[in-house]
Formats: sequence, C-alpha cells, structure tokens
Amino acid sequence: MKVLVADAFEASGLDALKHAGCEVAYEPEISGDALARAIGSSGADILVVRSTQITEPMLDAGRLSLIVRAGAGVNTIDVAAASRRGIYVSNCPGRNSIAVAELAFGLILALDRRIPDNVADLRAGRWNKKEYSKARGLYGRTLGLLGFGSIGQEMTRRAAAFGMTTLVWSRRFGSGAAAAQAALPRDMDVKVMPSPEALAAESDALSVHLALTPETRNFVGAAILDRLRPGSLFINTARAEIVDHAALAEAVRARGIRVGLDVFPGEPAAGAGSFTPAIAALPAVYGTHHIGASTEQAQEAIAAEAVRVIRVYVETGRVPNVVNLSTRTPATHRLVVRHHDRPGVLAHVFDKLRSWNVNVQETENVIFEGANAAVASINLDAAPPAELLQAIEHGSDAILSLQVVKI
Repeated sequence: MKVLVADAFEASGLDALKHAGCEVAYEPEISGDALARAIGSSGADILVVRSTQITEPMLDAGRLSLIVRAGAGVNTIDVAAASRRGIYVSNCPGRNSIAVAELAFGLILALDRRIPDNVADLRAGRWNKKEYSKARGLYGRTLGLLGFGSIGQEMTRRAAAFGMTTLVWSRRFGSGAAAAQAALPRDMDVKVMPSPEALAAESDALSVHLALTPETRNFVGAAILDRLRPGSLFINTARAEIVDHAALAEAVRARGIRVGLDVFPGEPAAGAGSFTPAIAALPAVYGTHHIGASTEQAQEAIAAEAVRVIRVYVETGRVPNVVNLSTRTPATHRLVVRHHDRPGVLAHVFDKLRSWNVNVQETENVIFEGANAAVASINLDAAPPAELLQAIEHGSDAILSLQVVKI
C-alpha cells in the first residue's frame, strides 16, 4: 500500500514502513491545499499526520482508506467527514503518557520553586536568595487530577515519589465515587472525588488531563477555579480549549493562583513564529511551547505504534485503535443463515434483501471444519417479512436453515 506521511515522523518509523512493504512518501512540511493535491497525486491509501489539520476537502482529493494520527486524540482530523466516506481514523493513545507527565511535574516544580524567575534574575545579574527561599515544597501536599487515563496514572506514580497525596475525578467515574474507588488499579493509592469542584477545593496543585470533546470544551471555568485555595497551582498540558482562559486569568489576578501551561488558544500552526498569548504575560504564569509529547522516547514509541497500526491493517484489514466505528448500528434484527459453503450463496441472500429494501448493517460468516458448511450472521435495519424469508430459503438449495433474532 501507499503511505503518505504529512508531518514530522521518526526515521525508524519510516524504515519500518518500508520494511513492511509499504511505498512511503515523506512530506513533513506539507499542509493545506498542497496536502490535498499530494493526497490525490500520490494515490495514497494511508495518511499519517501529527498536528497537521485534515479537512473534508482533503478527503475528497484522493482514495484514502485510513488516517493515522501519530499521537493521542484526533482533534486535528475531521472525523465525521472521514466516517461519511468510510475512511478509518486511528491514533496512538498512551504512547506519550510518560513524556506529558514528566512535563506536567516539571511545571509543578518550576512553579513551586519559581525556577524560571531564578534563572531570569541570575542572567540579569541579580542575586535574590531571600525572595526565592519562600517555596512551600511538595512533600505532604495534595495533587488533584482532572482525568485519570494513562497520563493521569503516570502523574499518580510521580506524585507518590514526591510524597504527595493524590485525588482524582474522571468523567468515566460519574458520581459513583465508591464504585470507582474499587475499580482503580491496585498500584494506585488515590482517592476518587465526587465532583471537579470538590477536587479543586482539596488540591494544592490541580492538573488537567481530560480529552477534548464537546462536553469538555471550557469545562474548567470559574465554578472549578474559584474553589482553588489562594496560592494553589494549576497545570494544563491537555488541550487549551478545555479551560476558560478569561476565568483563569481572573483567578491569577484576584487570588494568586500560579499557573503552568503547555497549551494555548490560537497556537501558531508552524513550528516557529510570533505568538503573544495574553495570559502568558501575567507574572504568575509559566508557559512551554506545546511540547508535552515531544521527547525522543515518546516520538519513538508513537512511531512504533503508528507502524503497528498500519502493518496490522495491511496484513489483516483490521485497524487497531480505530476511533470512528459505530458502537451501535441501526440494526434491529439478525438473520442467521446456516448454509453449504458454496459460491454465490451469500450473493443470493444479499440480492433478495436488496430487492425488499432491507439494509445490511453488519455481517459475519463463520466456516466449519472441512469448509463444507458455514453460518452467516447478518444484522438488518428492519425485520425481514415472511415472504422475504421464503424467497431466500427456496431460492437456493444450499441454504440449510434461517433464523431471525431481534436485537
């Protein structure tokens, strides 16, 4: 298959794709209209991207069957448009978890010990040990985690090493804190909180690790930030859109909240350029350049996972980590066809279904030992009428029996 890699990608990953028999085109700087043209001219079956935006017109430019985001999340891809065209979308979740957790903890340490300010004063020729000796320290403090996926769990392990208590809240826990507590990994010494507000109220440092969805956009606003104690730390290495930045700036100004951010609204698409986010100008805010996943270790792991996804797809037709398959189809009934394993049997069944305007949602055909008989399970969007079943059964002597199950 032909693979177009339209973003920075590890050399080890490119070599592995070629070793797997893929024809690889590497265009790490391409985007926009140029990318749309490349999708068409390359004849690519598979597209690999990291932060490059993938829009609906790009999907009409060629014959893509799979898009792999070499990273977590798929917010840079028009997933709905891909789904309408039958294009798989996959990603590489969890492979950058350690890198993001390391940066988040780096920001916590930097805020507590005011490391950037120390460095700036030293470079300016100023010695101020008295001022910079006022750090509170992390031992015995409480870390609150909004979200408890793979990154949140890596944060928990690091918090334990610093002697911190960890509290968590996650959307997947809902309000059932007691049941969620019992379901936690056994090596995780954490307490589940009943709400984000309750979590913020008990946290000395609150770190955001939620995925960006319609439900989490501007999720962290005044209702949560106002529950933080004055002087608390707030960290966001997830997505900028999860946080109400106006409310965050007010928390900094009014209540002395100290903030570490790796993500900002309106970040430049290019790797370098002019960028002046208003919140970064506040003296209690430290920022990094959306580098949470950008360690050599993380990029090698992500490249290896992207290659695995592609290799499985090429070899089996299945897609690991696919994000856009329906969890529930409109199917209402299952037609179970026990039949002799002969050419044309299923074609006959599908032809009869089509003639009665009954749509097939999903199908599976299981072959018995010896390849003489098989059972096809066909999910339908409507109950097949008795006349249709008779037409199917009497139209082929290879059909042994039919059964209809309501689902």
